[in-house]
Amino acid sequence: MDSQTKNILEVSNLSVKFSSKESSITAVNSISFSIKKGKTLALVGESGSGKSVTALSILKLLPYQIASHSSKSSIQLKGREIMKMDSNEIRSVRGDSISMIFQEPMTSLNPYQKVGVQIQEVLTVHKGMRRKQARTNVIDLLKKVHIPDPELKADSYPHQLSGGQRQRVMIAMALSNDPDLLIADEPTTALDVTVEKSLLELLKGLQMQTGMSILFITHDLNIVKKFADEVAVMKEGEIVERGIVDNVFSSPQHSYTQKLLNSLPAPKNNISTGGQRILISKGLEVTYLTKKSFLKRSLYLTAVKDVAIEVYEGRTTGLVGESGSGKSSLARALLGLEQSKGFIEFNGKDLSSLNANSRRLMKKDFQIVFQDPFGSLSPRQTVGEIIGEGLRVHESELNKIERESEIFAALEEVELDSSFFLRFPHELSGGQRQRVAIARAIILKPKLILLDEPTSALDVSIQMQIIKLLSELQKKHRLSYLCISHDLRVIRALSDLVYVMKEGEIVEKGMADQVFNEPNNEYTKELIKAAI
Repeated sequence: MDSQTKNILEVSNLSVKFSSKESSITAVNSISFSIKKGKTLALVGESGSGKSVTALSILKLLPYQIASHSSKSSIQLKGREIMKMDSNEIRSVRGDSISMIFQEPMTSLNPYQKVGVQIQEVLTVHKGMRRKQARTNVIDLLKKVHIPDPELKADSYPHQLSGGQRQRVMIAMALSNDPDLLIADEPTTALDVTVEKSLLELLKGLQMQTGMSILFITHDLNIVKKFADEVAVMKEGEIVERGIVDNVFSSPQHSYTQKLLNSLPAPKNNISTGGQRILISKGLEVTYLTKKSFLKRSLYLTAVKDVAIEVYEGRTTGLVGESGSGKSSLARALLGLEQSKGFIEFNGKDLSSLNANSRRLMKKDFQIVFQDPFGSLSPRQTVGEIIGEGLRVHESELNKIERESEIFAALEEVELDSSFFLRFPHELSGGQRQRVAIARAIILKPKLILLDEPTSALDVSIQMQIIKLLSELQKKHRLSYLCISHDLRVIRALSDLVYVMKEGEIVEKGMADQVFNEPNNEYTKELIKAAI
């Protein structure tokens, strides 16, 4: 059997250049790889490495007004040269022989159409099915991807489904025409660990049933180890290492691969105990009105139920739980951004007894670093203005020179030089933006910082840098952290004390080593098993 029959896809000397009047950038530089029938190749690399550009090249979805390939570039699907296909030929390949699952289903699905209609469209366009037959196939596909109540979900809009269900809809759509190759571009990035695990198991099961090949694009090495057969590591548009997963993980040859593998967060090795309590909550409840009615009884949702939590001076308390567990509602209640019942004491003061002005002043000592730094940083302000904003409110007596001196000192603390002072958020990388967000929090010299998913949007090596920076700042300034995340590896790397939250309740608490090594609650065991 020759290579063309063994391999579903053959990529040879693929180059991609983006050109404008001012400049040109080589995003992919002469890469080659192949994918065997029924096998999974993981394409690994950090943001900007060229992974997604490679995937879009396979389907000829690049903006060819500015994008171009070299004359040596070749992409063959079962022996057919994709590069030479005209628009009609490539249209017949897309969604039929090759399907793609995009990273964010909410932006890929039409918000104005029911999900069943969107899957149905693929069947009518590619297979010429009549409406009734297509509807039957849609329900079968939704059952295949394990969506509960498929008839009901088919008549739902994307916003009415959970993140995991939306991703399953995308998988159903991609599998509707029995493709030879499925391209999955970061399909689990925004998902909880148990949802991620179930989706990977689903894809593996479907692969075994259908014999399709998978090109899996990710920056998560943990997924690669569990899911892929082969791995190709990309850096700055080039494949620097490629091989069988077990071989690459056990004996990486390239320094960049070694760096990525060494960037996986390790458990905290100097867990702290004791100390003064800086934040205490007891019997905390957060309730939302979900349906208001004058004639019938109004409906309420209790998002946080009788929660007690403690944060200690100079230590990190981790709060872990999946989407919808109540983590964010609890965080907003502790910050005074959400109405709540129960007792909250911060720095020795009962917050319920404070007036609005006192609570505002309290926020100087209780800062927050948000999940998405790009969304939380004003695009119209310079880095210097963003970091110094808190000083204008809480230390208005400082003159311009004193204020700028504090800003430069904060930049230095987060390892950014003075040149960042006049730059705007869109000019920075994700890791640099997160450092700016941390600088904005520490400039006021707070006692406690709430870290809301502080590394979830970052590449593994940048994630490790931020974890290291947070640890160093904690030691230097004796900061207290309340770290909220669904990523157990981040929680384990930062935390001394850990709380596990499910459906608004704390189901387990304990020192980090005890919770991770000897969990008592079944839900905690399930989370740890899914994450490791």
